[in-house]
Amino acid sequence: MKDALPPSTPKSFWIISGLALAWNLIGVATYLMHVMMTPEALAAMSEAERALYTSAPSWVTGAYAIAVFGGTLGSVGLLLRKAWATPVFVVSLIGVVAQMGYTLLVQDTIEVMGAGIVVMPLVIIAIAIYLIVFSRNAARAGHLK
Repeated sequence: MKDALPPSTPKSFWIISGLALAWNLIGVATYLMHVMMTPEALAAMSEAERALYTSAPSWVTGAYAIAVFGGTLGSVGLLLRKAWATPVFVVSLIGVVAQMGYTLLVQDTIEVMGAGIVVMPLVIIAIAIYLIVFSRNAARAGHLK
């Protein structure tokens, strides 16, 4: 009879899922700061930084939104123990790669901001990949329905 019971969800699942939600909410906050930038904040940037900000096409901002809101929705899915979290994280990763790819490979971001600017996008991509792996493993372990 004990074998028929679903596996218990470990505390680590809840901790990682909660951290994932917090991480992605920070992403939502940075996205909102990006799209709601005031003229004063824009004026405070160097001319080169301002050119990077204003020259990005709208699809890049859309990819950014997909990345952060998708990651947040996937994290909520984890906390609700839903298997749909995994494909939502995949969509989020696609948004991350599209946005970061354009920002780092098409724009002159590294030239304007310096090579250190590459670190955070790599961390973001690594976390996005980790959340896909984590959610797949959680589903295999029976923690997601």
